[in-house]
Amino acid sequence: MTATLEPTTAISPQERVEAWLAHFEAALAAQDIDRVVGMFAVDSFWRDLVAFTWNIKTVEGRGGVAEMLRARLADTTPSGFRTREPATADGDVTSAFIEFETATGRGSGHLRLRGDEGWTLLTTLQELKGHEERKGATRVLGAVHGSDPDPRSWAEKRAEEEATLGREAQPYVLVIGGGQGGIALGARLRQLGVPSIVVDKHERPGDQWRKRYKSLCLHDPVWYDHLPYLPFPANWPVFAPKDKVGDWLEFYTRVMEVPYWSRTECLSASYDSAAGRWTVEVNRDGEHLTLHPTQLVLATGMSGKPSIPALPGQEVFAGEQHHSSQHPGPDRYVGKKVVVVGSNNSAHDICKALYENGVDVTMLQRSSTHIVKSDSLMELGLGDLYSERAVAAGMTTEKADLTFASLPYAIMADFQRPIYDAIRLRDKDFYSRLEAAGFDLDFGDDDSGLFMKYLRRGSGYYIDVGACELVANGSIKLAHGAVSHLTADAVVLEDGTELPADVVVYATGYGSMNGWAADLMGQEIADRVGKVWGLGSNTAKDPGPWEGEQRNMWKPTQQENLWFHGGNLHQSRHYSLYLALQLKARYEGIPTPVYQLQEVHHLQ
Repeated sequence: MTATLEPTTAISPQERVEAWLAHFEAALAAQDIDRVVGMFAVDSFWRDLVAFTWNIKTVEGRGGVAEMLRARLADTTPSGFRTREPATADGDVTSAFIEFETATGRGSGHLRLRGDEGWTLLTTLQELKGHEERKGATRVLGAVHGSDPDPRSWAEKRAEEEATLGREAQPYVLVIGGGQGGIALGARLRQLGVPSIVVDKHERPGDQWRKRYKSLCLHDPVWYDHLPYLPFPANWPVFAPKDKVGDWLEFYTRVMEVPYWSRTECLSASYDSAAGRWTVEVNRDGEHLTLHPTQLVLATGMSGKPSIPALPGQEVFAGEQHHSSQHPGPDRYVGKKVVVVGSNNSAHDICKALYENGVDVTMLQRSSTHIVKSDSLMELGLGDLYSERAVAAGMTTEKADLTFASLPYAIMADFQRPIYDAIRLRDKDFYSRLEAAGFDLDFGDDDSGLFMKYLRRGSGYYIDVGACELVANGSIKLAHGAVSHLTADAVVLEDGTELPADVVVYATGYGSMNGWAADLMGQEIADRVGKVWGLGSNTAKDPGPWEGEQRNMWKPTQQENLWFHGGNLHQSRHYSLYLALQLKARYEGIPTPVYQLQEVHHLQ
């Protein structure tokens, strides 16, 4: 006797996602929060970039989802959830790129299901309804076909705009800092029609790169570094030299028509809460001007003011001393002895260039450093998202950014550890040589590697592009310990070791970005904002409590109408959109109720 089995049809990844989204949308439409919450796993994460929260916020677990929806669902009225392309599966995890709408805008995102439960959900606002960017099919015509009541040329209109902005017409947004962050945000605001000015003290856009040490180049690959709207050309080098980056930023500023004031120094800023605007005093190429923007953005990089240690004997040292940010390059130090205090990216770059130009150089390592070889990082760390093979496989910059953003910071370390375990195995001989030379290595507090160190503290690592071999073979001398004091011709360590020196370079990093706020606006406002950068991971230099997002970056702060923007080229590209949309909404008078404004736990 034989038994006949009923035929079964396995549900496809696309069907699984479509079913989940349909139930999700129906529950949202009914405002049945309990039903929505029941669709998420107990250990789930919902990361929202502006779309629901008017904030950059990750809520964790069913309780976090419920609390956010109780506060924001009624105003948001989300609808139209759908996939952008066929869903995929990897084991029990099903993933899909999604689109949706809210009452005020259109969004995109990413969904991961474990079984039939939501595990990670990313929702991002991409545009505001009624205030879409004029691009693609809706781009401006440019030429006037027929009679034009305004006889001025494009150049004449631009000249008039530049002459009146900041004088007869006040900017709605003033962006202080004209590096990649300020320029990317300026381009976004320009496209959105928000009156703004980007100001910078340097003579030309891109000087932030040109005026650094001559060996500086990008350590991140080109696919990771595109700016908004205008990607690097296909023949651009994988790792662009600093002057090439500087020229691109200058070109980009002109082509994207970013209102940019060079040779402009901000002297002070004060906020009038009654009027809801700032008073900012600037010196523009010798001319004193007073600006009254509504919104003020500090785009001075992810780092703050240079940190230079105060050491006994600095006043008696007979040679030259400077921070790495002021290092001119190796040429004038040939024949001298140089001590570089620090062992992170800048320290390695500077030491390598000095040695290659015949300079006697010693690197002083004060604490352990994470090292990862550039090719290993590219192939194992970034290759699936940002590489030529990723592009060939259909991975666009937008999809890569959404994928990257879809991983909540709370579990990102779990995804990073296997990568760095593989790197450690692949490059074990390399690491052995470094350790044999006495170099103190680490892979982060929890072995999660470079990117988590970057997110948590913005320091403590070097992407190796050749300096480590010079350390391993002794070409770059290595010393360890804390500095006790300086003499006229030496750096003296606490154990009594003397390092002869004609030049001391302090590659000692930077303080919190709110140091710039203190200088411009006073310590009271800086303290109101608190520490900028870090996740609250309670690891080295990133004290808790857990925040789950970058502190005070790209989102509202405790100081009304004050924002911070920066990071690497990737972050400047990606997060400039969300900051620009927040500013645009306020400019147009769209209500922006912020969910869970970040609390202040640390001042710097």
